Amino acid sequence: MKYQSFVSPHTQFYQLTEPFQLESGDYLEQVQVAYRSWGTLNAAGDNAVLICHALTGNADADDWWAPLFGPGCSFDPTTDFILCSNVLGSCYGTTGPTSLDPRTGATYALRFPAITIRDMVHLQAQLLTYLGIRRIKQVVGGSLGGMQVLEWALLYPEWVESIAVIAASGRHSAWCIGLSETQRQAIYADPNWNGGRYNAENLPVNGLAVARMIAMSTYRSWFSFEEKFSRKRQDDLEQPYAIASYLHHQGQKLVERFDANTYIRLTEAMDSHDIGRDRGDYTAILQRIEQPALIVAIESDVLYPPIEQQQLAAGMPRAQLHTLASPHGHDGFLIDMHVLNDVIVTFSRQWELLER
Repeated sequence: MKYQSFVSPHTQFYQLTEPFQLESGDYLEQVQVAYRSWGTLNAAGDNAVLICHALTGNADADDWWAPLFGPGCSFDPTTDFILCSNVLGSCYGTTGPTSLDPRTGATYALRFPAITIRDMVHLQAQLLTYLGIRRIKQVVGGSLGGMQVLEWALLYPEWVESIAVIAASGRHSAWCIGLSETQRQAIYADPNWNGGRYNAENLPVNGLAVARMIAMSTYRSWFSFEEKFSRKRQDDLEQPYAIASYLHHQGQKLVERFDANTYIRLTEAMDSHDIGRDRGDYTAILQRIEQPALIVAIESDVLYPPIEQQQLAAGMPRAQLHTLASPHGHDGFLIDMHVLNDVIVTFSRQWELLER
């Protein structure tokens, strides 16, 4: 099977003219950023809304968050300039493990250096500068996207007016790190992985599929699986359980659109996430996030449980906590989208009125 990277025909690209320095001190040459935009940037450059996507997401936010787009919605192209870029290290057009290393002419694969959430945000900032954005009305994101949102508030406070952090934490827990490592080990155990130096016709599809199956089991909840599958089989008692078939299907879907080395590097970046790293006391750092902040917890989330969002909201001076009563677990922010849209719209109107 040959992995294919699916990039929307509406995607635009920005090519950096200078080497991009990572937190580690390494440099990347000829970095490219893939992005989508909706609406028009005003003359003042201050009507931008930035969307940050999750682990296997891409810049096509109007596809995976469609109910949040439209007049009067969270992302309103009639009033705002909405932007979503593919993160550094991904495989949907932005430089990552599937890109060619200009120094060797070969695909980076796992030679692509370790990156952090802060690296992702610094690269996004270069894109925004290029586009002429001077102020960001709101930075919004869920899961990995929410981690980027927190770093935006800390790295570029003069740029960011408000934030919405959804189903994310301020630092990756031992629980999440353990699950990430388990998924990476599934990839490493695939005979075709070969230390990450595989060719395009011989990919570790089984390992990546199993990693996705593990992940999907944490993205949903007991209630969600029980309601949808219970102990049902596909057709009869001789067939696999419906939940097993579902997980295999999800694993297969991912290997057709995603890259294993990309999965490794991005999950490692998530594991490095800690807003207190090299800054100081975690609680004190939360106090430095002074923008109006919406923190959304999902009641049934077992990956980033509500206690983590409660800690975020309690530590920020101007945060409000909303708990999404979804039975669907972590993926609730991608399922109960109409409810989430209403929550973000209400928050945005409230803080805009207060700021006037």
